[in-house]
Amino acid sequence: MQVIGIIAEYNPFHSGHRHQIQEIRRHHGKDCAIVCAMSGNWVQRGDAALLDKWQRSALALGGGADLILELPTPWALSSAEGFARGGVGILAATGIVEQLSFGCESRDVDALKAAASCLDTEAFSVALKQSLEKGLSFPVARQQAVEVLIGSQAAACMKTPNNNLGIEYIRALKHHNSSISLFPIPRLGSGHHSLEADREHASASFLRQQLLAGIPSTQLAPFLDPQDAHLFAPASFTALHFAQRAVFARLRTMKESDFLALPDCTEGLHHRLYQAALTWEDLDTLYQTVKSRRYTHSRIRRLVLAAFLELQETHRSGPLPYLRVLGMNKRGQTLLRQMKQRATLPILTKAAHIHALGAREQELFALEARCTDLYALCRRGFGDGKGKQEYRQNPVIV
Repeated sequence: MQVIGIIAEYNPFHSGHRHQIQEIRRHHGKDCAIVCAMSGNWVQRGDAALLDKWQRSALALGGGADLILELPTPWALSSAEGFARGGVGILAATGIVEQLSFGCESRDVDALKAAASCLDTEAFSVALKQSLEKGLSFPVARQQAVEVLIGSQAAACMKTPNNNLGIEYIRALKHHNSSISLFPIPRLGSGHHSLEADREHASASFLRQQLLAGIPSTQLAPFLDPQDAHLFAPASFTALHFAQRAVFARLRTMKESDFLALPDCTEGLHHRLYQAALTWEDLDTLYQTVKSRRYTHSRIRRLVLAAFLELQETHRSGPLPYLRVLGMNKRGQTLLRQMKQRATLPILTKAAHIHALGAREQELFALEARCTDLYALCRRGFGDGKGKQEYRQNPVIV
């Protein structure tokens, strides 16, 4: 049985994700297995996932996935490089994943590999520093540095978000010394952050906007499956702005020096964040105030969320702690039995299993549990968000 891996957020799972799984099985046969490394309750854009990780696991399993493993929050809430290293690390540690499938704007794997190789050179580091010294944002400086080294035509693949993530997956595979091969699938329909939809596919950004605005999920077919409507209860929708008073309470109790300990926070930026937190009382205004040519909106959002969750750079400085199972079907249970023989990280199917692991693993699990408790505060229906869910919830089985 061939095993294909996917790294995703499924925020929420939609027709484009279903198409990817269908394409995998069209190429590899209906009996191939699909393992997903999925972000937990917090996502890379610096926000709470619309639905919790167990609800999103149920959606993914219903859409054709077989086994859902959690990408821990310190890696899920990271730049593209950290996100890719975490996701690839999870899939590689299973010991059973043979290929990594990802959506991209181009299937020219050689171009993606050329860009990835360039990013790992000393010459790139020098060129990037020179571009950043011009006051450019990191994404623009990165693009400019690669164009200087390999030419604008060769670097053109880096101008779109899914290609960029694919490049980071290639780098991460090299970092983990993994033999997992690549299976890119061209992205269809609306762009990554598009707030419009075509006839068959819509971006996750568009769907979140519609759902949070009160549009019933049954009216968003074919992007969302009507049979999943029971999972899209508006009271269970979650977003950071539903708990922005709690976020500002955390920010205003931090010292200026505390901001420097946040992941990817540099001198200068920590001062801007500290001052904005004392000045403003609306998250969108804070983001816009701190944002600049050099500091992107998404980076600011991640830093604010990291502050709320009390994440620090040290939390992701070491190896991944374990493989946390969020959901599975019968084929996924077979995969899990194989993993118990081949995996290079301990496997957690129950919270109680953490007590058999070391101090660092227990510390990161406790961090994840705290992040889940804070996630409950961000639910639109606040009274539905009980604490200690991390210790009570078993994997979803379908």
